[in-house]
Amino acid sequence: MATKYSINPYSGEEIAFYKTHTKKEIETIIEHAQQRFEAWRTVSFSEKQTLMKAAASELKKNKEEYAETMVKEMGKPISQAMAEIEKCAWVCDYYAENASQYLADETIETDASKSYVSYEPMGVVLAVMPWNYPYWQVFRFAAPALMAGNVGVLKHASNVFGCALNIEKVFKRAGFPKHCFTTLLAGSDAIEAVLENPIVKAVTLTGSGPAGAAVAKKAGSQIKKSVLELGGNNALVVLKDCNIEETVATCVQARFQNTGQSCIAGKRLLLDAAIAEPFIEQLVVAVRELKSGDPSEKDTYIGTLAREDLAKDIEEQVKASVKKGATLLLGGKRQNAYFEPTLVKDVTPDMPMFEQETFGPALSITTFSSIEEAIALSNNSKFGLGVSIFSEDTDAAEKLVPLFEEGAVFINELVKSDPRLPFGGVKQSGYGRELSAHGIREFCNRKTVYIK
Repeated sequence: MATKYSINPYSGEEIAFYKTHTKKEIETIIEHAQQRFEAWRTVSFSEKQTLMKAAASELKKNKEEYAETMVKEMGKPISQAMAEIEKCAWVCDYYAENASQYLADETIETDASKSYVSYEPMGVVLAVMPWNYPYWQVFRFAAPALMAGNVGVLKHASNVFGCALNIEKVFKRAGFPKHCFTTLLAGSDAIEAVLENPIVKAVTLTGSGPAGAAVAKKAGSQIKKSVLELGGNNALVVLKDCNIEETVATCVQARFQNTGQSCIAGKRLLLDAAIAEPFIEQLVVAVRELKSGDPSEKDTYIGTLAREDLAKDIEEQVKASVKKGATLLLGGKRQNAYFEPTLVKDVTPDMPMFEQETFGPALSITTFSSIEEAIALSNNSKFGLGVSIFSEDTDAAEKLVPLFEEGAVFINELVKSDPRLPFGGVKQSGYGRELSAHGIREFCNRKTVYIK
């Protein structure tokens, strides 16, 4: 057993400490989860629906309580934290309404008198989740998994254990049976043993590439299903016929919300050289006006990063890119865990801000002179989570969709997750899908039934 301390990244103050679970305690939690699964899998959709709607209501009723923990633990501005809780309520309501339809038997005409596919729960699923959206990343797994009849055990990031326990509290307050969803207070060194436990049937991970590779390797050695949602280096492809004012506003939101700490943030602005000057002029004004400060204040848009080492990382990426010839337009300074909203132009593919994922409030700007060049620049990445294209000619933009190596293409909008749409990437952004009908079926046994 060890002690994990929770530090407020804005104030630097210690706000809580947690005793981590021992190996034996983790084994007991998993055993209880299996016992719950045996009963939970037989609960009707209507009963699950009532409970999941109660979870949505609990989130809405006490969103200030849950949001404040997020603000203190990882520095998210309070207005954005409240919006995250509301989105979690949405995904609970969504699956409460749609799970039975998504998991209904699928009849297939064959030479049998009756043949169909049924969707059955797998059992205990491990969720390994990150700190940047400490509620949303979990609920977008938990809502469909529980509605499908699975049970979940959560290994959350160590700096957001308070949020992890709050999620468990949401399900408890909503009336879910004990052990339907349980938090493991443990470090990453506990994951291997959890995956080796025969009770655990599958794993979903949202996080870094190295973490995903390690979990996938271990799950593969155990022949267990895994879903990975990893990093991203999304491009914002701005064509010369875009609406400049609207596109600037969307690009600012795409890059700087959540203080830039998002896998699906637009990190590389690819800009048609024909409109570069007026576009950048408006962009600088818009970014300069973003309010930084205390994340507990409602008008704060840019808070601190979740930890000081993360701020140091992005500071180094910016400095190294400028050293290689990029031009710093705005920002670039760091104070403890705070990093100024930053714009860097003349970024080329050999620079860190283009090659690497920048997990903070810094946007690289690269110009192009043709559609072909823009597509090549966008695809010049080991990641493939999503891309945004901006153009007034949406028909022409739509014809470009197959040319982008991505899990999602958004036209005139930032890439975002939506319960109604599948979410996930290709290349080193991972595999599998969350949300929509696709997401709820990831942790189901698709059983073929043939009756002669």
